[in-house]
Amino acid sequence: MDLDSVADELYGLRPAQFTAVRAQRAAQARTAGDRGLAERIGALRRPTLAAWASNLLVRAKPEEVRSLVALGDGLRRAHQELDGAGLRELGRRQHVLVAALAREAQRLAAEAGEAVGGAAREQVEATLHAALADPDAAEEWAAGRLSKALNAPVGFAPAGFGTPGGGAPSSGRERGGGTAARERTAAARSGAGTAAGRRRAPAGPAPREEERRAREEELRAREEERRTREEERLRAEEARAEEAAVLAQREAEAREGDAAAAREEVRAAERRVREADSEVEELTTRLGEARQRREAARGAVREAREHVRNAGQAAERAGIQAREAAERARRAKRTAERLR
Repeated sequence: MDLDSVADELYGLRPAQFTAVRAQRAAQARTAGDRGLAERIGALRRPTLAAWASNLLVRAKPEEVRSLVALGDGLRRAHQELDGAGLRELGRRQHVLVAALAREAQRLAAEAGEAVGGAAREQVEATLHAALADPDAAEEWAAGRLSKALNAPVGFAPAGFGTPGGGAPSSGRERGGGTAARERTAAARSGAGTAAGRRRAPAGPAPREEERRAREEELRAREEERRTREEERLRAEEARAEEAAVLAQREAEAREGDAAAAREEVRAAERRVREADSEVEELTTRLGEARQRREAARGAVREAREHVRNAGQAAERAGIQAREAAERARRAKRTAERLR
């Protein structure tokens, strides 16, 4: 993963997807140990709707990009050469191409699920005019990574492509050449030709035109300042949101680790329960067998005691019989002695 590949991916996404995917890629770079890349990814700005539509146009219609760049080269060359006819023809082509490309950007955005309204379309057109007027702006637009719409340089006249006041430049022969010549001749006769020529020759734009341009420049500066403040505010909000997302991700990872440890503890406890159940079952079996042996032993004891009692009784009867036999033997002996 590198910055170019990530930037290409991010600026091809819809604006609503940009921030979340940027946070993911920054987190991946940070996890991989490339903190510098993570910071550079985090510094990529989310594109405005108009900038995203302009990027989408570049990616979907590369041949149109080449056409616009070529037209811009021709316009700048015609400006430098003061080619009025060329400027008029290129200006006509400019209007047609810019309008067509703005419509195409609007259509592509709609197909991608984003509605480009009138204000955003005007910004797309301003970006295209900037690319026509400035080769650096054209290169920036053609890269397809704009984060905001471009503005045409101050003094660039996208509608007429002519002199600062508008319209194509023209020569003295085309506009009142004879009157100018007569005035120069009269001035030369009076000895003040050079001074009179200087008084009549315009040294620059009229005062009203200068005031108008100054006001426009001031308005542009104020608008740019407002946009800058708004962008800084949005960037700060994005930074806070990204930081919160990273913290939430870390918290989720920590909680996942705790949950995994808890699940392992549950599995270990379940194993111990199974082992204890097995031991209880074994001990229960052995206890049953021991009880059987105990009952058998108790039966043997009872039988032995019965035998002892029976044997005692038999011995007692035998003793009685022996005593009776001995008594009969003594009486028989005494009887025998008396008979003798």
